Amino acid sequence: MKDRIYVCHTFYHVYVSFLKELALPQEKQGKATLVISHMSTDFGAFPDRIRSLSFFEDVVDFDEKGEKDFPELQEYRQNSGFVKNLIQRIKYTKRLAELEEPYIPVNFKEYKEIYVFCDSDPIGYYLNKKHIYYHAMEDGLNCLKHGDLAHYDNRKHFAIKAFLSQKCNLIFIQNGFGKYCLDMEVNDISQIEIPFKKYVEVSRKQLVDRLTASDKQLLLKAFVEDIESLKKIVVEGNKKSALILTEPLCELDVRRQIFTDIINLYKDEYSIILKPHPRDLLDYKEEFPGVCIIDKIVPMEMLNFFDGYKIDLAIGVFTEMSALDFAKEKLRLGGEFMDKYEHNSLHNQQDVLRKEFSKL
Repeated sequence: MKDRIYVCHTFYHVYVSFLKELALPQEKQGKATLVISHMSTDFGAFPDRIRSLSFFEDVVDFDEKGEKDFPELQEYRQNSGFVKNLIQRIKYTKRLAELEEPYIPVNFKEYKEIYVFCDSDPIGYYLNKKHIYYHAMEDGLNCLKHGDLAHYDNRKHFAIKAFLSQKCNLIFIQNGFGKYCLDMEVNDISQIEIPFKKYVEVSRKQLVDRLTASDKQLLLKAFVEDIESLKKIVVEGNKKSALILTEPLCELDVRRQIFTDIINLYKDEYSIILKPHPRDLLDYKEEFPGVCIIDKIVPMEMLNFFDGYKIDLAIGVFTEMSALDFAKEKLRLGGEFMDKYEHNSLHNQQDVLRKEFSKL
């Protein structure tokens, strides 16, 4: 049996996989497989750079397919009332897993431990259909604090749906509610409003605090292609600096307006630095030619590893910024800010859950 395998869908997922491996005793490191799904993120040449480091035993590309790649699944998406919808969902769950199987790049049954980020993606359906046990990993830092999609997506008759997923394996619910999901690793259980027995807390800060100087250099080599250029952006300059973190919010024209407005609010007082989200398709270099832009593949946590570097203000809309130790001040604009650009119902998931679930 092989030791461990991580299934990643974003650069942040790969970063956390590094953290988990670096926390192991030296003799256990270097024996894991890293699977990189290209379904939702353009990784470019990143997998080859990870291979060149020889930190993981194997780095495997995964051509994961989603629902849009299988038009035949649309017949199971017709709204026909609760009972018929459940029957359709049972068929959908089975069929999606069957359609995904030809694209699975490894034999997961060969691994002792399987860690899956975003098990809401088809890989989760596949593992449950094949009765393969795995550990789910939170998609982003404290992501359930701001968007508990397992409960939100299944908020009507949740108990019935959870039973069909956890006990019967007839449908599939992500984030720990699958029958073959052993547990779900989260950063901070206290931030999650609806408790669940499968949540297991593994503090990201504790993992970072264990890093040695050589560990940090390894991470910088992995995620920063041109360290000197990044240093020039974030270290040099006499004016106060503000880092704006973009997100793949709403339509592109609305997103363009959002970040234009944010830049205009702070550009007189601060030197502006933009960090596009990896899944953000807006061309910020073209839209804002006079603004310094950090490569979208660089996780913001990398800036913590520049000794003595401090930014005056970090700004995000919904981004969780608790791990950005390099920022003197952090501003999360939140739902009230977004109400100016789109209807509240498009970003008020947690408010809906508070009304739906009496435990909140």
